[in-house]
Amino acid sequence: MTQGFDKDYWESHWRQANERGAGRQLAPNPYLARETSGLVPGTALDAGCGEGAEAIWLAAEGWQVTAADISAEVLSRASERAVKAGSAPERVRWLETDLSVWKPGERFDLVTTHYAHPAMPQLAFYERISDWVAPGGTLLIVGHLHTPGHGHGHGHPPEEASVTAASVTAGLDAARWDVVTAEEHVRTLTNRAVQLHDVVVRATRRP
Repeated sequence: MTQGFDKDYWESHWRQANERGAGRQLAPNPYLARETSGLVPGTALDAGCGEGAEAIWLAAEGWQVTAADISAEVLSRASERAVKAGSAPERVRWLETDLSVWKPGERFDLVTTHYAHPAMPQLAFYERISDWVAPGGTLLIVGHLHTPGHGHGHGHPPEEASVTAASVTAGLDAARWDVVTAEEHVRTLTNRAVQLHDVVVRATRRP
């Protein structure tokens, strides 16, 4: 199990984050709008939705969203914030589940994940959720290129939780996927004065 990233870990993490007042602004990841701007809204899965910023933004853009997370603590706050935001909360289904074992029973036009650390190796998680993309649909992965001094607050992760753009795209069968974006970026969170080393991969599943 990857660094104990199980349900107990995430319940504790989000309780502490709430006490610190983290995540209050609910700004969606900046790559989300850029990478989905040309897509026609349909069904979307936000895998490891956390405080719900991306799910709420997608709903406001017209997507029908399944927002899944292992933590009941964070899902409760996310759903409350969706209602307060007034951004089509009826378009979001909040789902408490362990994505390492969950089977959705359907495929989605968009499957996206942002900094989710599951209780399984990172690349295996990405491979798992990629199976849930419908033919012609989009996979959008935003992960951490874990380097010394990165500032996301999970401590120094084990090797299997670290990814590069190349390692993510290597897991996408070229016969089934067209890779649109495979990039690595450094950006600064001004509210915490820390740098994030990001990996962004977007791919389209061939019909």
